[in-house]
Amino acid sequence: MYETFFGLTKKPFSLTPDTGLFVNLPGHERCFALLIHVLESGEGFLKVVGEVGTGKTILCRKLLRFLDADQAEAYHSVYIPNPMLSSVGLYRAVGQELGLLAEQQNDHDALLSHITEKILALAELNKSVVIVIDEAQSLPAATLEALRLITNLETEEKKLVQVILFGQTELDTLLNEDRFRQLRQRITFAHYLQPLSALETGQYIAFRLGQCGYNGPALFSSKAVDLLFRTAHGTPRMINVIAHKSLMAAFADQSQEVLPVHIQRAVADGQYGQDTAERAPSLKLASWLTLVATLLFAAAVYWRLV
Repeated sequence: MYETFFGLTKKPFSLTPDTGLFVNLPGHERCFALLIHVLESGEGFLKVVGEVGTGKTILCRKLLRFLDADQAEAYHSVYIPNPMLSSVGLYRAVGQELGLLAEQQNDHDALLSHITEKILALAELNKSVVIVIDEAQSLPAATLEALRLITNLETEEKKLVQVILFGQTELDTLLNEDRFRQLRQRITFAHYLQPLSALETGQYIAFRLGQCGYNGPALFSSKAVDLLFRTAHGTPRMINVIAHKSLMAAFADQSQEVLPVHIQRAVADGQYGQDTAERAPSLKLASWLTLVATLLFAAAVYWRLV
């Protein structure tokens, strides 16, 4: 659509978690460094918490890529993207990722024993198992307890299974329940992802454009970036949505620069919070004028008919 017009090789603000577009901003860089530190130190549990759209999933994918491509000799990753599983469902998902045979996965009574045997066999090869769970706030209580049982395996020197939980803030609410006090004590590190600042929003936009082949003057005007930041509240996912629609609006105008008016059109195309009108006041005026024009037209039609 607009890629050729702006000299882009692909869409820079896709919602898919493309690790090639991962922006090493301070907050995400600190989080990834902590993930690596926890793995290297052999700690059992780490949780990464953030509001919707703050970049948890792309961090999760970046970690998995690191484990599978760069550290395959030291770690065996187990990725659970859908945590809405029963205890048995979790064990079967883990078993499948560990390479258990079909008959072993169907043996519910001995499934945990088969998983334990596989983990011990990997330990003989000096490989630790890393279980990575996305959307962990959705884990049922019984499944959380089943997860804790898997992590009981350890030697005198280190844990044989490490768990990294990525979740929304509801994960804290869940873990703070008294019944999870044992599990809570095992979480030795936590990182809280924060929204981007105004400066980081500009850096985020520029980096992703550059990664997608853009090589020219600033494509988003400073005022457009400021309005985008205030409307998206620094949330990467919302920045992506609004920036993408803004590029479409600029392309429709055949404008080589994204201006505040294009941000406003993008915002008008969706719902981005209750205070959107306050952050883009001209939208309120535009809506009011449209309503007045509609009423006047309806009145004119009525009087003609009378």
